[in-house]
Amino acid sequence: MRNVAVVQLCSTQDIEANLKEIGQYVREAAAAGAELVALPENCVFLRTEAGTQAPVQPLEGELMGRLRALTEEAGTWLLVGSFPERSPDPRRYYNTSVVIDGTTRGAPIVATYRKLHLFDIDIPGSESQRESDSIMAGDQIVCADVAGMRTGLSICYDLRFPRLYSALVDAGAQVITVPAAFTEYTGKDHWLVLLRARAIETQTFVVAPGQFGWHGGKRRSYGKSAIIDPWGIPLAMAPDRTGWVMARLDFEHMESVRRSLPCAQHRSPVVR
Repeated sequence: MRNVAVVQLCSTQDIEANLKEIGQYVREAAAAGAELVALPENCVFLRTEAGTQAPVQPLEGELMGRLRALTEEAGTWLLVGSFPERSPDPRRYYNTSVVIDGTTRGAPIVATYRKLHLFDIDIPGSESQRESDSIMAGDQIVCADVAGMRTGLSICYDLRFPRLYSALVDAGAQVITVPAAFTEYTGKDHWLVLLRARAIETQTFVVAPGQFGWHGGKRRSYGKSAIIDPWGIPLAMAPDRTGWVMARLDFEHMESVRRSLPCAQHRSPVVR
């Protein structure tokens, strides 16, 4: 069993305020026994004004250095849901999830995942976003050992592409992370439905920390950060405010689900 916490934030363009809140919640969750603390997408910086430049940095930059120091102080593993990582294209950056091992001296980075699916949408009367204007898509799936759990990484809009999650299970995933800044408009109807579907399909634990509330400008996020078990049952769900919630992941239960309903063995080679 492992104790896992998801942090729900309402990040803005104020990096220092975001880091202060992250520090508070990571320390609290770690003190309560969380072995992995997961932050949402755009946790350090969330753009609310079109002309604002993201604080693009390499993995060895100041922002990640500060998060590594925090993680080592707290003595836990940390999933940085995403931050703007420098890419080879000077016009665009990667939206990158980073896994940090704060239980090891120096808090090394043990895995990075660059968002594969970019959110280009235009919802009449609501929100328009074109991530591809400023973000460069990644080109690899990532599954890594995190706090003793084989963990598949994804980010937000990836949730709508189930074949990614099938590939993560093929790579051995027991846990799948979905840090997000899901829009309020789509989230109210789709977020929890999709999370439960991915958990049921893959028979894994789904760990989904999200952004919540009004960030400024036209940006509103749905929240409902959640941890879902392999049967599709929510084990923990954040209320409508910032904070964190924690659940215990029982991997014997996961194996029982997989034995009783062996979906992976029944997949047709036609759709592999």
